Amino acid sequence: MGEKKVALLIFTKPPLPGLVKTRMTTEYGGFLTMEQAAGFYRNCFFDVCEMGMQALAELEEQNEHMRAEDPSVDKIAYDFFLSTTPPERLDEVKGMFERLGPWQREINYITDRGSSFDEHFNDACQQLFDLGYESFVAIGGDVPTMPKNHIKQGFQWLDYFQSIGKPGFVYAPCQECGTSLVGYSYNTPIDHTGVYYNMDGRPALDGYLEKLKEGDIPSAYFDPVADIDEVMDLAHAISCAKAIAEASKYQDLFVPHRMLAWIEFMGIRATTPPNDNHDPRDYLDGESAELSDEDRQRIAKGMTAIRDVQAAENAYEAGKYE
Repeated sequence: MGEKKVALLIFTKPPLPGLVKTRMTTEYGGFLTMEQAAGFYRNCFFDVCEMGMQALAELEEQNEHMRAEDPSVDKIAYDFFLSTTPPERLDEVKGMFERLGPWQREINYITDRGSSFDEHFNDACQQLFDLGYESFVAIGGDVPTMPKNHIKQGFQWLDYFQSIGKPGFVYAPCQECGTSLVGYSYNTPIDHTGVYYNMDGRPALDGYLEKLKEGDIPSAYFDPVADIDEVMDLAHAISCAKAIAEASKYQDLFVPHRMLAWIEFMGIRATTPPNDNHDPRDYLDGESAELSDEDRQRIAKGMTAIRDVQAAENAYEAGKYE
């Protein structure tokens, strides 16, 4: 029986006003103050940390059962890490966790350095490998709907790839061609250079795919999980978090309860335009010949609205890549 250790790595900025989720503030076209945006992120971030700790505890329990049945199975230590920047703000992050504790697992802290996110990511990963960790799974602090199973399966797939002698890579996309989860092993021939910071407009997800193909690296893909950067992301997360809370009555799901409590306290709700504005379907029922002139005008107006919205969305998306 051997022993090894792996790490769950969560990236965060200090959850302070003006440093996090500024794109949801009034200064940048949103509806929150800087203080409110920081308050949202703190609750979201603490939920993500609790979810990650639960996933590690379940992996640990599973490993213990496997070792009880088969003594030849490796003992695995599942450690929890937070990485933040800049270093001078580390004590503030530690203080927030200590005030909210106790936590169910020990929290290990590191600070990441570099001139771009690629370099910060590389630095944090290398620190883990230098500490003797075989592999890691990394997520951000703004993915409150991240399933526990993504974390658990990430480590399981990395362990499998190692067992077949092909060090691998695991990932889950986010909603904007980036990633919400990334993981690999110390001997996987890959890093983050040129993935997030590049001048040719290539999405981060495509950057990883190029590296996987070039290095013939086996990978495991998980369902996309949205992070929260803008107001529309928040609306999506609110509806999903409520659905998770409802489904958790029957499924083993982590409910982002701090985030939901904050949403309830703030009185925020997600809304969409009335259906008649963008989804008329009367003409599909085979009775369009019997429609009145008023109905025909309403349908025509609705179809025009569809085209206008689609044209605006296409123009916005095209502008992002000019």
